[in-house]
Parts: sequence; C-alpha cells; structure tokens
Amino acid sequence: MSMTDPVSDMLTRIRNATTVRHDRADVPASKMKLEIAKILKQEGFIRTFKLLEEGPQGLIRIYLKYAEDGEPVIHGLRRVSTPGRRVYRAADELPKVQNGLGVAVVSTNRGVLTDEQARGLRVGGEILCEVW
Repeated sequence: MSMTDPVSDMLTRIRNATTVRHDRADVPASKMKLEIAKILKQEGFIRTFKLLEEGPQGLIRIYLKYAEDGEPVIHGLRRVSTPGRRVYRAADELPKVQNGLGVAVVSTNRGVLTDEQARGLRVGGEILCEVW
C-alpha cells in the first residue's frame, strides 16, 4: 500500500503515542523524517531517536519526552503543507508558532531548518509542520 503523505503519518504516530503516554513511537524511515526527528531533538521536544535497520527501509524509533508530572512535552503537532496544498513562504513571512513558544519546520534549499534558523539565513521554503 502506498502512502500519500509520509510526514503526516509520522506526526500522527507521534501524536497518538503521546496521547496514550507511550515511551516511544516507531516510524518508517526516510531522509526527510530523519531531519524532522533531528529538529525535534535539537529543540527539546523528544528525548532522542535511533535509526534501526529493520524491514525494507528501516525504522526511526523516537523516544518521547514527558515532564515531571507525566504531561507530554509536545502539546500539539500540525501539518501545514500537504501534497494537495503546498505552503511556501519567504524568509520574512515565516510564521511564529504560539508567539515563539513553538517551532515551524521548514524545508529550504539549505536543508530542513526551524523557522528561526531559516530567518537567520534569510531563506524561505515549504512549511512542513508546526510543533508546540
């Protein structure tokens, strides 16, 4: 079965795992999803991730992060650009997620970056998702 939106599938798997307080979420691997996982770790939304060589394409095992009281660190995930409606923005038009408390993940010609990094490099691109 082919999947039309793998990034959305990744975000849904993470959202579902945090809802039921799982320790980890397994996602089929791709270069784009690996870059998104790196940004989530760098911004402190997940503990860590590992690339496992299982199956035909491998798996990314994402270890989720929770606060002391058991509340998930990720409060929300939203896919912005979809295969049916691509959303591109210039560097000065990139959104601030939750007034700077969240992060927009942007695919640029310099790679996958956060909105803050893209503004600093003065590059725009496709807004993949928002995390807060």
